[in-house]
Amino acid sequence: MSIKICKWSVTAPSPTVEKFLRRPAFAPEAERVAAEVLADIRQRGNPAVLAAVRKFDGATLKVSEMLLSQAELADAVKGVPARIKRAVRDAHGRVKLFAEAGMRDAWQMETAHGGFLGECFSPMERVGVYVPGGTAPLASTAIMTVTLAKCAGVPEIVACTPCGRDKTVNPVLLYALKIAGVTEIYKVGGIQAIGLMAFGTQSIAPVQKIAGPGNAYVTAAKRQVYGYVGIDQVAGPSEIAVLADAAANPAWVAADLLSQAEHGSGDEKSLLVTDSMAMAEAVKKELLAQQETLSRRELIERVIQNNGILLVVVPALKQGMELVNRFAPEHFEIMTANARELLNLVRCAGAVFIGGWTPEAAGDFIAGPSHVLPTGGAARMFNGLTADDFRRRHSFVEYTQADLAETRGSIETFAEVEGLDAHGRSAAIRFE
Repeated sequence: MSIKICKWSVTAPSPTVEKFLRRPAFAPEAERVAAEVLADIRQRGNPAVLAAVRKFDGATLKVSEMLLSQAELADAVKGVPARIKRAVRDAHGRVKLFAEAGMRDAWQMETAHGGFLGECFSPMERVGVYVPGGTAPLASTAIMTVTLAKCAGVPEIVACTPCGRDKTVNPVLLYALKIAGVTEIYKVGGIQAIGLMAFGTQSIAPVQKIAGPGNAYVTAAKRQVYGYVGIDQVAGPSEIAVLADAAANPAWVAADLLSQAEHGSGDEKSLLVTDSMAMAEAVKKELLAQQETLSRRELIERVIQNNGILLVVVPALKQGMELVNRFAPEHFEIMTANARELLNLVRCAGAVFIGGWTPEAAGDFIAGPSHVLPTGGAARMFNGLTADDFRRRHSFVEYTQADLAETRGSIETFAEVEGLDAHGRSAAIRFE
């Protein structure tokens, strides 16, 4: 196995680094398969969903078995150990607190003549969340999605997650969904879950928005249903960038880089940017040693073989920040002496973790902000998931007669310029 160390600067970019930065946002094969499955679900509904579950998840379900019953849920969560329940409740409480603090309040301003302008918000009625359960049952994702929708006031929260061949779902994941406030759980994963939520079936009502991470096939499906429903973002394989100076602990840096390489697709990306060659060499040594001790080392080896871990030495930390912004990572750790100062230079990153005592895993599981974040460079134009993503924003205008009189001339002028005389007359008629 080989982990590369290379040099990069603004004036002397490296071809190796440039290739690393150019990861595709969509997989062509996933796009093709998603289009076929989604078209079938739109046409046939439940039979198409069940056929896809049988083909991709290996489970043979009946229509009546797709929805997890309350009895199944109660029975499944009974066996979850108390210490795990405590951790789930701890995460839920912290995520709820952060979500509520970040929600925008309605506001208004007064016009010059006693009217009002402003914004108010209303929750969506029915939303869907996707919770991966393939290579790992992501109970944390249940907390990081459903909790936000609940805080936003959404009354119907649908969750989809794949079941095993025995038709069961991981009980910890189910407990997390229950604590977070889900109202319906379907034992359906992959493309078919996105189709089920977006289009609905003979027995299931469609949702208004879909949120949550997934593999390349889920991502392709979400992109293709956009417009039928809203989506949070396109979220693909996990990625992390770490900016470290010579004072950082190389063992900690390596552990954090490996934390994102173990997810399982093989397309994960882990980038170290440092102004110290000695640090890069020490981190490489730690990476090779630590991955041998991990239970998912074979998955990490796939990432390494795909050149998914890269160590880059830059002339100065500010140039390193420029490289990180070009990468636009899902997760970004700043492990430098002046970490808080460098935060002001961040332009493109899904979530930022400051200082040596803030491993990215804190954000994945417990800290508060949602771990549903843009990947594949999408952090240039998307943000991480928030409770406001499950609400609609409404602007409002309340004019007085004097306000309309003051603006009437401009209204009529724009109407004339754009050839929309009915627009202009709708203002003028009020003064006749």
